[in-house]
Amino acid sequence: MSRIGKQPVIIPNDVKVSVNGNTVSIDGPKGKLSNSFHQDIKIEYNQQEKKMLVTRPSDEKKHRALHGLTRALIANMVLGVTKGYSKNLEIVGIGYNAKVQGKDLALSLGYTHPVVLEIPKGIKVDVTNPTNPGKLTISGADKQMVGQFSAVIRGKRPPEPYKGMGIKYQDEVIRRKAGKAFTSGAA
Repeated sequence: MSRIGKQPVIIPNDVKVSVNGNTVSIDGPKGKLSNSFHQDIKIEYNQQEKKMLVTRPSDEKKHRALHGLTRALIANMVLGVTKGYSKNLEIVGIGYNAKVQGKDLALSLGYTHPVVLEIPKGIKVDVTNPTNPGKLTISGADKQMVGQFSAVIRGKRPPEPYKGMGIKYQDEVIRRKAGKAFTSGAA
């Protein structure tokens, strides 16, 4: 049996859960999430014990994989509506900056035009330091949406290895290259 899949998901007191077939809806203080899972996997919610249990019909490889995946996704949903998820980004470069303008994020990344991204619903963007090094915090209840929007922002100007300029995750380490070495050699 799957080590992750057989563990029950503990539901906090301030979270409401509804299971309709294989669709799970979780409502908490940070938001509401809903997800549909594979029809072969059985999801049970025990209201008295405040636990969710995920079971599989057989020991086929496909069912074993879906078992652990479904349990992990439900646990991520519960954690998202209680504590939330966040990613921190840094913008490094002279003249690079970020601004939140209504429902858009405007990035100045050294191009001839500003890069404007629409902030998805359910995601919050905080610009703590707009200039060099700029600091952005992307937060929300859905782990996948937070990670995806952070990756889209980083993809607009990935960090380059010579000067380290670009957008990087706060804990990301950029492997630097030496660059050209000028020597005075008589040929």
